[in-house]
Order: sequence, then C-alpha cells, then structure tokens
Amino acid sequence: MTTIIGLNTYHGDSSACLVRDGLMIAAAEEERFRRVKHWAGFPTEAIRYCLEEAHVGLEDVEHVAVNSDPKANLIGKIGYTLRRRPDLGLILARMRNQKKRHSIEDELAMAFPGASFKGTVHRVEHHLAHLASCFLVSPFNEAVTVSIDGFGDFSSTAWGIGQENKVAIDGRVYFPHSLGIFYQAMTQFLGFFNYGDEYKVMGLAPYGEPRYLAAMRKVVLLNDDGSFRLETKYFRHHKEQIEYEWSGGSPIVGELFSEALTDLLGPPRCKDSSFEQRHHDIARSVQAMYEEAFFHLLRKLYHRYRIDTLTLAGGCAMNSVANGKVRRNSPFKRLYVQSAAGDAGGAIGAAFAVSHQLLEDEAIPTIKVRTTDSDLLGDDTINHTVMDHAYWGPQFDDCAIDSLLKDRAAEVEAEGCKVIALSDQTELCKYTASAVASGQVVGWFQGRMEWGPRALGNRSIICDPRRDNMKDTLNLKIKRRESFRPFAPSVLKEYAADWFEEDGDVPFMMEVYQIRKEKRFLIPAVTHIDGSGRLQTVYKRTNARYWHLIDKFREITGVPMVLNTSFNENEPVVCRPVEALNCFLRTQMDLLVLGNYVIQRQLADVSPRSEQTEVARTDSSVVLV
Repeated sequence: MTTIIGLNTYHGDSSACLVRDGLMIAAAEEERFRRVKHWAGFPTEAIRYCLEEAHVGLEDVEHVAVNSDPKANLIGKIGYTLRRRPDLGLILARMRNQKKRHSIEDELAMAFPGASFKGTVHRVEHHLAHLASCFLVSPFNEAVTVSIDGFGDFSSTAWGIGQENKVAIDGRVYFPHSLGIFYQAMTQFLGFFNYGDEYKVMGLAPYGEPRYLAAMRKVVLLNDDGSFRLETKYFRHHKEQIEYEWSGGSPIVGELFSEALTDLLGPPRCKDSSFEQRHHDIARSVQAMYEEAFFHLLRKLYHRYRIDTLTLAGGCAMNSVANGKVRRNSPFKRLYVQSAAGDAGGAIGAAFAVSHQLLEDEAIPTIKVRTTDSDLLGDDTINHTVMDHAYWGPQFDDCAIDSLLKDRAAEVEAEGCKVIALSDQTELCKYTASAVASGQVVGWFQGRMEWGPRALGNRSIICDPRRDNMKDTLNLKIKRRESFRPFAPSVLKEYAADWFEEDGDVPFMMEVYQIRKEKRFLIPAVTHIDGSGRLQTVYKRTNARYWHLIDKFREITGVPMVLNTSFNENEPVVCRPVEALNCFLRTQMDLLVLGNYVIQRQLADVSPRSEQTEVARTDSSVVLV
C-alpha cells in the first residue's frame, strides 16, 4: 500500500490531499480550518485532516509531493537575469524569501512533534502539477491539456498532450509574460486589491461594453504560434520589488500595474469608491482581451494536435465565462476542469503525477475506472481515476451535530428557533424544498465538504431562483457583497438542456452558459444581466441528497433547479457544524438543515405569495401565478 500526501504550500490557497494506491482518499484547503480566506503557508491542518480521514499517521506516509520545484527552468531564469540585468537588490530579496522557508521535512517535524516522517519528498514542477491535476483525473484517455495562471517556477503557461496516465509538456510561456498577471493587474486597477478578486471583474464585465479593447491589445500581444506576450511597460512585476506575502495568513500582492497603464486608461478606481460606466467598460474589455488570447491559443493547439478533447488548469481556468464558450469559440468538443483548478489543485496534480510515476517504475498495472453513469462526463474505460465529484473534505455524523445542538440549546432557543429531527431523506428534502419554494433562505450542510472554492450542494445556501428580489434579499440578510455579482443555479442534469442553450457536464460550476431566452423570466434570481448563468449540473449518483432536494423543488414548482451560493458570510465556506450554526445565528437565514436536523426560525416573516413573480406547476406545464 503506497500513501502519498500532495501539497500546495507557500502560496495562496494552501492545500493538501492524500492518495493511496492511485485512489483519492481526502483533500481540503487550509483556509477552511484556519478561517482565513486563501490562507497561504504550510497546510498543517489540511494535512492533519487527510491523515485522520485515511486513518494513518505521518509515519505511514511514504511520499510527499509538492507542486513546485525551485530548480525547474533554471536555465531560463539565469538567461533572463543575464539579459535583463535586473536590480541586484530585487534578486537578493527574492533569495532571502526562499531561504526563510523551512524544508518540507522540517515543517512536518514542527507540525507533528513526536511523529516521524521517513519518506521521500518529490518536487513536481508547478505547471506539470497543474496539467496532471486536470488530465490525470479527467474522463479522457487522450486530451490536449493547458495550464494558465500567474507564475509558477518561472513560467505562466504550459501546454501539451495527456495520454493514458502520462502528461507531456510541449510548450510554455515564460516570465515576465502572463495572462494571470494581466488579469490580476487589471483587477487591482478596478479597485479590487484582495487576493483572488478576479471573479469580481467577471461579474462586473456584463454591465459594460468592450470600448477599451483596442487599448487592451496594446497591453497583451498575440504571437503567431498561439502564445502571447505582455507589453512590459504597463507592469512592475518584472523590474521592481513587489510586495508579496505567502506565509502564515491571507496572501498579499502589491500593485502590479505601472504609471503607463494610467496614461493609457485614465485613473484607476479607488477602493470602495462608486462604479462608473467606464469601470464597467474596462472590465468588459479585460474579459474580452483574455478571451481573445485564450481562444487564439486553443485554436492553434487544436490545429497542431487535432484532438478535440481539452483539460484546463491554473488560476485562469477559474474563468468560467471563457470556459463556457470553449465549444462555441474553438474546435474542442469536450472539456474538463476539475473543482480546484487553481493552485490548491496543484496538490492533487503533484500527488497523482508521483503516484503514476511510482506505479510505472514498479511495473504495477494502473487501476481502470469506468464512470457508471453514461451521461456523466462520458463513458470511456480509462486508465486512471476519474474525479467526477468534489466531496473530499470532512464530514460529521448525527452524534456530533446532536452534541453541538445540545450544548447550544439555550442560545438557539433565545434566537426564537425550534429544532426538528428528520431522519427520513424524502421527508427532509420535501420539507426543505417547501421552505425554499415559500421564499425562505436555507443553509444546507450535508456530507463531506467540497474540494475547491465552489459550494456544490454540501456547504450551500439554497434559495428560490424564481424570485427576482432574491439577490437583494441574500445580500441584505447574509452575503453583504457587491450587487453586480451573480448567484448560481444548481440544475438537475436530466433537465439542463431544457433550460440552457448547451447540454454539457458542469459538475463543478466551472462554466457559464446562456439560459434559454424563453426561460430567463422564470428564473430571474440566477439569470445574469447578459442572460447567462454559472450552472452546476447535479447528478443523483454523486450527490443523492442534493439531487432529491432539487427534485422535490421541481415537483412543487416545475423548476428543476435552485439558487446555490456558498455557505459563508465574508469568510471561508463553513467546514464544521459549529461554523454553520454560528453563521446561521448571526445572519438572517430562515432555516438551517444540519445533517438530519432542521433549525427553524419561528419568527421568519416569509409569505408563500410574495409580490415577486412566482411559478406554479400544473400537470402539464409551468405557468405563472
């Protein structure tokens, strides 16, 4: 039995996973335990969870795989240094930052005193880990595989071919050129300076027009071979000492854009200032430029390889708007993006890259896995494990939840809540679906926590998508976030084609599709201003309870989807029952479904007939009432 711990460490979204004999056992991000968004540093608590889930100790781990290799692309680093002759102080500062970091062996010794790690540490080049993280868990035997992010091991982009259980890199884009840096710098220019705020630019973009696209084409330049380069005068990262903090807390990245970008686009938006139309237009132009470069690369890769399946990873693979256009704007017909496409997912990539190498070295036959649902991501027999769900985190049984509710009984009662136990799944789902249909805001905490940034039905807040005031209600009661940011629909896979213009598999909410025009007015709460929705297709096989909840809502309303947003309030998504209960009590959620327990606010002011448009079901159709 071979046990491997995979790590993303000393970067944003630190994480760990555990793979045993080629099979995933557990995976989680450190932020969920530390309660600090995008936590950067050594993922001690995530490792601890993975060991507990696998019922092993550190001494049982034979291999640790890390998604970075300081020795990678060394010739390129030296060549760049000699050509550019950057500031000596900048080089020395980066060297000091590297030296501050302890070895993996030392980190494990400090994190687990008394335990003994006697295994081997493997350094996996950053983009190889990304490519492995998408292809080696994909439903494809062969695919073009692409990694696009900020930077890792001196490159920002890599591509190649995945076949069977191997990944080969054929091309790269090196420092200082990066689509991730472009998008991050423009995110900062628009006044969003927190690490990971790029999704806000995606949410803002549909409110504008691409009036600044000509200017963006001066910033990002496309090469004939499909690659790209930055006009470096608009950036600072290659020539100045940018503030970076990757250790022991929330990541910090200093200002990346230069004065030249201000000369080109006008003054940047100040943080917390109001939005003007030019900000919307800049956001739309940024997204348009990213898509232009992205599809330029994809078209060239298709014509090079003539393979119509694609896997994506890297931080830019979180751009669900662009992902949703792959089939329309490129020759690729099938796409896979795993649930933690960014740096967190590198932990999985590193682990599986090492796992397959070990199996090959030891001449052990690879495990053949077949997806059992023919409509779920394809039905090929493949030579590696398929990640067709994201539920790899901690779970808690009824005893743990019952103990929590008993300990907090006085507080729950003081909040005007009653507690109901519903052990029958059908009854629980019907009760919850009725509450959602009546307009209640429901916290839904079930099973194992999701891997990756998206709430996918186990740590979710669930609402009625038919109510056009639900976005305002959620922002007022719980989320307290920018009004332009959309909420997502979780739709039963069996009905997705009836409501969306494409019929794809989107189990991880990594693609945005256009909602059919005749359906948009029926689900205004999940329809973005441009008629799109960032959907999650839900499967009975991979999450039966969530599927049944949505199906009960369909029986009541005729609508086979619910509004799904992450279970949190300006914090990481909840991990443990205590965090779910705390979030429920300090916000204005109406109902909390915690395993088989329902905590209901007695004084919830909810009417089954609001002033908003509602949909009722007849025997033959969906009608307005």
